[in-house]
Amino acid sequence: MPRWRVWLIGMLVLAVIVAAIYFPILRRRLRQAAQVQQQSEEQARRELTQSLAANPGAPLVKAKLFWASGAEDGALTAVTVDLPLAKDPVLRGKQVLNTLLAGPVDAELRTVPPDAVLLAFYLLPDGTAIADFSEGLATSIPSGIESEQMAVDSLTKTLEANVPQVRWLKILIHGQEVDTLGGHLDLTRTFLVNAKPVPILPAAAPTAGSPAGGKTATTPTAAPSGKLTPAAPPGKLAQPGGKP
Repeated sequence: MPRWRVWLIGMLVLAVIVAAIYFPILRRRLRQAAQVQQQSEEQARRELTQSLAANPGAPLVKAKLFWASGAEDGALTAVTVDLPLAKDPVLRGKQVLNTLLAGPVDAELRTVPPDAVLLAFYLLPDGTAIADFSEGLATSIPSGIESEQMAVDSLTKTLEANVPQVRWLKILIHGQEVDTLGGHLDLTRTFLVNAKPVPILPAAAPTAGSPAGGKTATTPTAAPSGKLTPAAPPGKLAQPGGKP
């Protein structure tokens, strides 16, 4: 037998041995990664229930949620839902977006895929909200600019109607900025929510001469001159350092 055939057979045998060792390890790692992703989305779904029940004793607020109107023109319609919304804008944003993701009574009027999950929601001092969704928002949405635009419009209109502190919306997919939603709509930009948002007021700091054990006296701050936020939407945002 020629020597090159011996080498070839030896290399093939070695490749089979390596594959037999490596493939089970690769399969186990893929299974573990899938379990981690599933646990993350299950945790987000638990937070949905917790956020909706965050203020069980609070008075109900008539929240406006925007789902599809049922027409073929991609229009949205506002539906009023009684929710115990929190006063904190971040928690309030989570509540209304999670309720929107839960979907309307008529499943055909959904604007986002049923397996889309809100993983995190942030609000920056300039009024830019960052909503981090699971991959289901991008992978399960019907392909087409109209369906993608409708999904984003339902998110922005719902935030505009219920969280007046939000001015812009930045959408992330599993913590990452992606180019498009389903292949058409640009997600590298931010989306206008409210041209005249309610300013986000910082917490008042205690004064040096406040009495011990008593209420903290605060000094009113002067209103800032000029616009609170830039006239043009911010560009690409740096990924937040950590999720709350």
